[in-house]
Amino acid sequence: MDLDPEGLFRDDSDEDDDNVQEREANKEMVVYLIDASPKMFTPATKADEKEETHFHTIVNCITHALKTQIIGRSYDEVAICFFNTKEKKNLQELAGVYVYNVTEREPLDRPDARLIKEFSCIEDSFMSNIGSRYGITSGSRENTLYNALWVAQALLRKGSVKTVSKRIVIFTNEDDPFGGLTGAVKTDMIRTTIQRARDAQDLGLSIELLPLSRPDEEFNMSLFYADLIGLEGDEIVDYLPSSGEKLEDMTNQLKKRMMKKRKVKTLAFAITNDVCIEVNTYALIRPTTPGAITWLDSISNLPLKAERSFICNDTGALLQDPQKRFQVYNDKIVKFSTRELSDVKRVSSHHLRLLGFKPLDYLKDYHNLRPSTFIYPSDEQIFGSTRVFVALHSSMRRLGRFALAFYGNPTHPQLVALIAQEEVTSAGGQIEPPGMHMIYLPYSDDVRYPEEVHLTSDDAPRATDEQIKKASNLLRRIDLKNFSVCQFSNPALQRHYGILEALALGEDEMPDVKDETLPDEEGLARPGVVKAVEEFKASVYGENYDQEEAEAAAAKAGASKKRKALTDAAAEKSAAHNWAELADTGKLKDMTVVDLKSYLSAHGLPVSGKKEALVSRILTHLGK
Repeated sequence: MDLDPEGLFRDDSDEDDDNVQEREANKEMVVYLIDASPKMFTPATKADEKEETHFHTIVNCITHALKTQIIGRSYDEVAICFFNTKEKKNLQELAGVYVYNVTEREPLDRPDARLIKEFSCIEDSFMSNIGSRYGITSGSRENTLYNALWVAQALLRKGSVKTVSKRIVIFTNEDDPFGGLTGAVKTDMIRTTIQRARDAQDLGLSIELLPLSRPDEEFNMSLFYADLIGLEGDEIVDYLPSSGEKLEDMTNQLKKRMMKKRKVKTLAFAITNDVCIEVNTYALIRPTTPGAITWLDSISNLPLKAERSFICNDTGALLQDPQKRFQVYNDKIVKFSTRELSDVKRVSSHHLRLLGFKPLDYLKDYHNLRPSTFIYPSDEQIFGSTRVFVALHSSMRRLGRFALAFYGNPTHPQLVALIAQEEVTSAGGQIEPPGMHMIYLPYSDDVRYPEEVHLTSDDAPRATDEQIKKASNLLRRIDLKNFSVCQFSNPALQRHYGILEALALGEDEMPDVKDETLPDEEGLARPGVVKAVEEFKASVYGENYDQEEAEAAAAKAGASKKRKALTDAAAEKSAAHNWAELADTGKLKDMTVVDLKSYLSAHGLPVSGKKEALVSRILTHLGK
């Protein structure tokens, strides 16, 4: 698929047919399978004073995901399904499975405001309307997990796996759903459930598990779910939940894993003339905008489609032939058709071509023209790509080098730097993935050389040792602990979407959006910070700076009061005359200069100039 590479970071309003194809190829259908057994309603952690449950955590995470999806990926479709329930609601009439939905919406459909609003409050009525029970019990052949997988597979029947990504996401804190069974019954139910999962995977459905650990024990993947989703060896470790005690860590981990990483495109990376590997590209950073305005028909309320037509300047007739563009060259008009212009601009096909390696210190901060693209190997088309990529990645990190490559996109060929990034993990999961960042470099034509100003030692200002010491103390006092750009949300966007959400959900009050970019007033008011600020200010401006500043402010206030008193006196004196009548009778020239200036001062007009200029200014103000 030939996509415009500039679409990586362009505004959503610049969407064209290529971007529509990209959206269709990246469309996603998700079925959330939520365990509703009684264990999900027990406290999530021992130290949890609020006694929040795993069920509450999952509802919050899915609600957050739906809100994010309805803004950023509204073309995706989602279904919510509970298993281990007392009530049943599904087309297959299978016991213990409840497909949650709202009116005027298909079970698998795009999320809407009503779904989000009602699902966020489902805990209040869940026990009375849906109910919770243990679905797999001793002495019963009922298998609610098998039923849930069957229902999820049926919901995902529509759409082709070639253009749509289909996922089943399971939420549970029960690592051994068949633990209460023994003997042949247990073996048979495990076998049939795993076979049901493999049948779904053979149809192109991806099954994922988001496990939650209980306070008394960690989730053990090897008991059952490793076989269900097809994990082996070290892969099981990646699915282990956080070992932290805070429920917030677990919630953040769930939110990260629910949001699937989507590749932008696949590139061929030519190492040499004989060696070529396959890599996927991802946009980790992209400017977010409120989105384009949709114009609606005033009668039908349906979206309007914009069309553009060309009219002949001479005849006014509508032009039907394809438009041609031209370029003036040597006083001649050279015409191009749309296809010719596209062919002229096309330099090469989509691929990366390695040029060589350089030390990392050759790369400067200002060389980065725009947000980088993250690349990761893929063995889908070219087997062995991952092995070659890992060898390059390890060598570049060990030798402290970056790879210089040519990125031959059709319309904007660029030099790029590939910088190897090491994987960073913590107790809460992966923080930074391993791979390479593709930094877009400038050409020599893009480099600007600003004028340099050279100051002599006498002209350049110098800070004293005392000033440097006070400034260092101030920096230590207001240091931002554990800083991350993820701490700050765009306040304008948050308010914009908050108001849209309130209107869509029919809420009476507008949301109170917290501006995280404002200074921490409480932190800045601490005695240690206040003292450091005052000491730094005194070292720079002197001990009497505040007094001098107060005196200057007082003098300014006194001058303002004096001007106001003069204006009031002039207005009072001016009110003694009928200026409109004087203007009509031509007697303004008989007035004294003092009287004329009193009128001008009362109305905030300039009082400079000779008597004739003052009269003219008054007549102009009166509209005469």
